Amino acid sequence: MYQTIAQQNVIYQADPDMVQSLRSIRDKVHGLGNLHRNKHVRVQTIDGHVYEGVILGAEGGVLHLGIRQPAGYQRFFYPYYNPYYNVILPLVLYDLLAITLLTT
Repeated sequence: MYQTIAQQNVIYQADPDMVQSLRSIRDKVHGLGNLHRNKHVRVQTIDGHVYEGVILGAEGGVLHLGIRQPAGYQRFFYPYYNPYYNVILPLVLYDLLAITLLTT
């Protein structure tokens, strides 16, 4: 028989204000991701990782970034697959620190 939430030992529960802030950030970045689809960008995560590629779309809290990978590496297929950008890197929206448009 399943336990109800009241009977379980909750070890973490997000603060409601933080949840609202994260939803707001997610919605904003999701909109920007789709607005700037097919544009060349540099993305930096909160952990300091930096990626350059083309925004292929944003969906379900994930930014899909097309990046070039040297020949010989396995190609991944996602709904936003683009043969020029042979790898699609899914980046979780709340992990992003900055997205910078790059001129071509």
